[in-house]
Amino acid sequence: MFSSRDAFENDFCPVRDELLGEMYRASEHGLRQLVDSVSPDVRAMLALFCYRRSHLYSLALTIAASCSEQELVQVGGRVGSTLYGLSREPAARTTPSSAYGNRKPITLSTKPLSAVTPMEDEPDDEDFADFARAITA
Repeated sequence: MFSSRDAFENDFCPVRDELLGEMYRASEHGLRQLVDSVSPDVRAMLALFCYRRSHLYSLALTIAASCSEQELVQVGGRVGSTLYGLSREPAARTTPSSAYGNRKPITLSTKPLSAVTPMEDEPDDEDFADFARAITA
């Protein structure tokens, strides 16, 4: 069993990027087929990999639902056990599959960030001449 520090230092996706992308974009039925195409030990690693990334949270729950508790605990320890429990909760199945479904709207300020104050003393040609004389003297 890895410590949490080892898990983050050695964090890598256990499947090819293309397969992860296909899973991310797949429909509910297509996702089950893609998940079933991965071996159980790799599936557990993938569920934990996705769980550590907020934009892949719903994908992590779906993948974890296809794993046994023993597989998830063996790969992720307590986190694996927690993920197993979360994937079996009824609320986990009703979460929207869209990555953008739960986002709060972005609000932008309508007021200026700060007022720009004009410079009180703008340099003129006399100031530059005085400066040049001081340097050459």
